[in-house]
Amino acid sequence: MGKLTPELEKHRLQIKKIAEDSGLDFFETIFELVSYKELNKIAAGTGFPVRYPHWKFGMDYEQLSKGYEYGLSKIYELVINTDPCYAYLMEGNEVIDQKLVMAHVFGHCDFFKNNQFFSKTNRKMMDAMANHAIRVRRYIDQYGIEEVESFIDACLSLDNLIDRFSVYKSIEITDESPNRAKENRFDEEALAPGRFKVSRRYMESYINPPEAIEEAERLRKEREAHAIFPRKPEKDVLKFLIENAPLAPWQQDILSIIRDEAYYFAPQGMTKIMNEGWASYWHAKLMTEQIMNSSEIIDFADRHSGTMAMAPNGFNPYKIGIELFRKIEDRWNKGQFGPEWDSCDNLAEKKVWNTNAMKGREKIFEVRRNMNDVMFIDEFLTEEFCVENKMFVYKFNKQTNQFEVDTKDFKAIKAKLLFQLTNFGQPTISVVDANFENRGELLLGHVFEGIELQPDYMEATMKNLQGIWRRPVNLATVMDGEGRIFRFDGKKFTSVSISELSNEEAKAKDEKQESKSS
Repeated sequence: MGKLTPELEKHRLQIKKIAEDSGLDFFETIFELVSYKELNKIAAGTGFPVRYPHWKFGMDYEQLSKGYEYGLSKIYELVINTDPCYAYLMEGNEVIDQKLVMAHVFGHCDFFKNNQFFSKTNRKMMDAMANHAIRVRRYIDQYGIEEVESFIDACLSLDNLIDRFSVYKSIEITDESPNRAKENRFDEEALAPGRFKVSRRYMESYINPPEAIEEAERLRKEREAHAIFPRKPEKDVLKFLIENAPLAPWQQDILSIIRDEAYYFAPQGMTKIMNEGWASYWHAKLMTEQIMNSSEIIDFADRHSGTMAMAPNGFNPYKIGIELFRKIEDRWNKGQFGPEWDSCDNLAEKKVWNTNAMKGREKIFEVRRNMNDVMFIDEFLTEEFCVENKMFVYKFNKQTNQFEVDTKDFKAIKAKLLFQLTNFGQPTISVVDANFENRGELLLGHVFEGIELQPDYMEATMKNLQGIWRRPVNLATVMDGEGRIFRFDGKKFTSVSISELSNEEAKAKDEKQESKSS
């Protein structure tokens, strides 16, 4: 890795000035010039030059290297969300490529800094990743590469089992007056089981006799012993395992590393369309209006069109993102929003609607700040936009051996897209009961949304969970149209219909009541 050449540094300063003058606001951005091998290594490490040792990164590196060598793929830019931001340019790319990448990167950096879904991320993740690598290497030296790597394999298979929105929940600010702590302690005593609030301390033994308190405490413990734990479904499965699974300290630490990194990368998955669309919007605007010269137009058009291409039945976040931002800007410049616009039923009038409101730039910056992909698509993807950009649902016709339009139904297209974006298209799983059937077994619940779990993935995940929990793992889901509970006890898989299980429980309960009566 090295510094930019004098020519590239000159372009960097020029493009940075243009981006700032256009309203972009970003952390200090450090560009480094790297070879294609170095860039592939960094890309294999998900953008970070130092990662913990694991075969996955080596496999990704080999795949990227072969793709480049065979001319199947090429990385133009790589930028990471830190403060300062780090971006990498590849040696050997033409100057027009480097200029386009710089403009694109400044768009990304503005998005990282200002989008609310990145506000809770660790801006010093470069240091954190290096620290993670040191800790994992230390465990490898102590416990061996095979044991540590196999445990990391299990953890990585579970790294999507987090509660991505938990970090955005507001924190209530309490009164921190000098006497508040004392008041809190007294209130807690007053609200303890079986205890009544007492305004005078000398009345305590009369109002709350010790034997009554002891009986209330005994009943409380009895209720807790039969209560479901956790009290409500826990979406952050990794956190639950860290706190409750019988793990060695080094295993807890590695699982916490995987969880921390999963939360760091989560906003990138939540804003892929917006982030790429925003960066593409700005590189196109800055390049065509201020940066490139006339001799670079053809090369720019070639690079840009290649990035924006979208195959039938495919989905290109760059293309959809940039076109939606352009559409929003155009609509708000023409005043195509608000109650009057929404209530207008005259299509001819709407087609020529233009109040010269000129609020487009303000609106796209507002959208960039406040939304994620689900909100973005739900709010601004219109039927008109789908028609303009030929966003149809396709299916493959075996007779003609090509893709054909299956539906132009806007609602179906939008619903399919939103479903794919929700939770990244991955199943939503929660811990329902950590003492299932009072046997210390783990019960997970799958939020069924019309798509069944893939049996091979489900079984592999349950195996890894069982290895961490060390007791049988159960999963409630819908398979073949009926509710079922799948169970893995460490040796074999079994399943039972939830309706059958409910009938058995009811029968056992009736038998128990009959024996009591007799």
